[in-house]
Amino acid sequence: MDILKQRSAKKLVAKLFLSFLILALVFSFTMGAAAQQSENIYQSNHFADIAEQVDNSVVKVTTTAEVSTQRELPDIFDDPYFRFFFGDRFQIPDQGPREQQGFGSGFIVSEEGYILTNQHVIQNSDKVEVEINNIDDPLKAEVIWSDFSLDLAVLKVETDQDLSAVSLGDSDKIRPGDWAIAIGNPFGFEHTVTVGVISALGRPIQIPTESRQVRTYQNLIQLDAAINPGNSGGPLLNNKGEVIGINTAVSAAGQGIGFAIPINEAKGIITQLKETGEITQPWIGIAFSNISSEMQSYFKLENREGVIVIEVYEDSPAEEAGLENYDVIKEIDRQKIESTSDVAEIIRNKEVGEEIMFKITRDGSTEILFGIVGDKPSDI
Repeated sequence: MDILKQRSAKKLVAKLFLSFLILALVFSFTMGAAAQQSENIYQSNHFADIAEQVDNSVVKVTTTAEVSTQRELPDIFDDPYFRFFFGDRFQIPDQGPREQQGFGSGFIVSEEGYILTNQHVIQNSDKVEVEINNIDDPLKAEVIWSDFSLDLAVLKVETDQDLSAVSLGDSDKIRPGDWAIAIGNPFGFEHTVTVGVISALGRPIQIPTESRQVRTYQNLIQLDAAINPGNSGGPLLNNKGEVIGINTAVSAAGQGIGFAIPINEAKGIITQLKETGEITQPWIGIAFSNISSEMQSYFKLENREGVIVIEVYEDSPAEEAGLENYDVIKEIDRQKIESTSDVAEIIRNKEVGEEIMFKITRDGSTEILFGIVGDKPSDI
């Protein structure tokens, strides 16, 4: 019996040893695979490879504008009685205009010299220059097209040297949690690379401008890669090195909250430039908003489906179609409208001159209106 017990004990020990050995091999294989994957991503400098790949495609945009140095005095100093007693001794002499420089980023989208950036980077500028990494001297840039509401602008440079254009990705396929690489010139520090992830999609924000206009973005990518003033107009890249967005804004109240315009919103513009050298932009001429709970209550709406028309522009396709302020757009060309991004996408995919149908509600009644898509004026 003792011999049998000893043999059983030896067999048990052997089985335990074999099980331990198998577990050790499995653990070693798993850790080795994880280490290999980590090495592929980090030790092979994957992000550095992407940054190097687009190094000659990302540009620094420098703008120059003349600004007045004349300061305005309170109205009391222009009062005729005040001037009678005190003369002009309190008037500040005009020291003449001075040059003010601004910085931003952009990226080459065509070997013919077209560069995409933000409209707010070049607005109100008298001169625009771009610096390209593999070209020694700055190049004078012409503003070919810009749009305030989209916050996009296209520049054109002329050079005998070969230009390297970026590859464009598909911003409709990105997901929260995807890697994101931002490249630009924050505070003038050229070709700064930051890495993070896509935090959210479809963010609407409003930003007041110096001219007291409010720029409304409807569909921004939110990211946590560090972006700062000067990054505006630079590319946001995926882990394939494709551009998925245009870095545009940063939240001053928080850290790690930046925003980019999806590249798909600019693809039509880029395609037109490459094919025709001109840009026409589909336009119906309305300002619109999602329906808030307050709007629903005030206008006595049954639900918050659709978008509400805030303003119909004069002499616009929408005015000719019969749209009015405070109409609620429920459908466009039989496509249900749930948010402002639906309207923007439908209009963006239209052709200038194409017929369009609106299903609206007005004062509790449903109406069908027809119009013709127009070409957006350059001053809007």
